[in-house]
Amino acid sequence: MNKAFVKETEQDDDDDVVQAPAIPPGSKNYMTPAGYQRIKDELLQLIDVDRPEVVRVVHWAASNGDRSENGDYIYGKRRLREIDRRIRFLTKRLDLAEVVDPSVHHGSDQIFFGATVTYSNEEGEENTITIVGIDEFDPLKGKVSWISPIARTITKAREGDTVTLHTPTGAEELEILSVSYPAPGAD
Repeated sequence: MNKAFVKETEQDDDDDVVQAPAIPPGSKNYMTPAGYQRIKDELLQLIDVDRPEVVRVVHWAASNGDRSENGDYIYGKRRLREIDRRIRFLTKRLDLAEVVDPSVHHGSDQIFFGATVTYSNEEGEENTITIVGIDEFDPLKGKVSWISPIARTITKAREGDTVTLHTPTGAEELEILSVSYPAPGAD
């Protein structure tokens, strides 16, 4: 049978790209220095270690002969496409990055990018969050994106202020209890 009839079609590289949160129009991709370094480290790991290893395996598998039923070759090519897609994504994100050092606000009681904020809601429950970049957010660790509703609501507020967060279930009053920033030179 002709291979043209049995060959699987190659998917467009961008068809199944995981969409990152969109950067608001007219805005920059703000990142903390630590977040920028983490993305840069991942990119270098992919370029210097992971990709060359997969290329080596694919080359070895291709030298074994029939590629149509060679699992190492098929998986390796798929993994290579995934790595290349991730490299393109990380490169674009780093190109758009605007690194903002939150330590310049050390000692301030006003909330800006990079602030760690403790607030209480109407029920008296206390929460602590850190405002970070779109590519750095991790709600389980208390890191929220600067474009999130909570971050937008509390930005520019000060310790002791009460702000109103509009949620799908209605408005909620939040009291800002404390604001802190990393010390200059601290990582």
